[in-house]
Amino acid sequence: MKKNPLTVAVEAALAPEPAMAGSLDLARPAMAVAASAPTSVERWVGIDVAKAHLDVAIWPTQERVRVTRDEAGLAELIAWLHPRPPTLIVLEATGGLETLVAGMLIEAQFPTAVINPCQARDFAKALGVLAKTDALDALVLARFSQSIQPEPRPWKDEETQALTALLQRRRPLITMLTAEKNRLASAHRQVQADIRTTVAWLEQRLKALDDDLQGRLRASPVWREQDALLRSVPGMGPVTVVTLLALLPELGTLDRRQISALVGICPFNRDSGQSCGHRSIFGGRATVRTALYMATLTASRCNPVIRAFYQRLRGADKPAKVALTACMQKLLTILNAMLKAKTPWQPLEESRA
Repeated sequence: MKKNPLTVAVEAALAPEPAMAGSLDLARPAMAVAASAPTSVERWVGIDVAKAHLDVAIWPTQERVRVTRDEAGLAELIAWLHPRPPTLIVLEATGGLETLVAGMLIEAQFPTAVINPCQARDFAKALGVLAKTDALDALVLARFSQSIQPEPRPWKDEETQALTALLQRRRPLITMLTAEKNRLASAHRQVQADIRTTVAWLEQRLKALDDDLQGRLRASPVWREQDALLRSVPGMGPVTVVTLLALLPELGTLDRRQISALVGICPFNRDSGQSCGHRSIFGGRATVRTALYMATLTASRCNPVIRAFYQRLRGADKPAKVALTACMQKLLTILNAMLKAKTPWQPLEESRA
């Protein structure tokens, strides 16, 4: 008896997938089986980063390995990957634990992308994977690599990595210094001297870090030129410039929409049917956005272009935060254009833009 084509399709979809040696059960729904593994030599790698170890999985072969999260373990991982050249490696941002891993993989010339953990978790839920283990997460990341194919992270040379590390060290020093100064106002006189000593030490360490940052900028001809261009804009201070150079290397290479979305100051629509939702910004590089916000606050008072733009928006009854966000986007657009054209600050020309 000839079966109905629909019945044949349903039976094929519900048929159990052949088990592979060492495979992991991702509890995939029947619909996910249709996305069959490619038959080419493409290898999509996912790495789950933990404090002590790394779980690595390759899709579609589902090969797995676990190594320690140190230089010896990474050397073992790179040696393991060399005969299995990856098409793309994906790992999550895990509070800095991924920095050494991504750096060594990129240095080994493996295309590597670092993604937001929320993206990976949402992707796992879309696959129907509700369980969570390190091995499962690695395989989910490998499938994410194949399906989404995020943009690989650009290589940072040793000087850029050092600059980034100094900036990351500077932030907790600022936090501790602010906390100690606030604590001094209400502290008992018995401990005030000790707090003042701590404040003086923190200020000394902060000054040493700032001097180191500026010295590294001056030592590089490329950074020195870019620093001079960015510092020519009223409102741009040394910390903001260093943050942009170290954490936003794409500045001057993208168009204004791309660079705004990368920083996270591009408003997104919230519309459905006839409902027009409130536009808001989110995502992007929070550290860069914070530095740009502080620079925009200053520029809204001392930069003639940004000040006029801010006053015009406030005069149109725009809320202060909305006006400042628009000014951040305008300031970033100006900085991006200046680096792209290698042209210093020209307020009259920017006013006509």
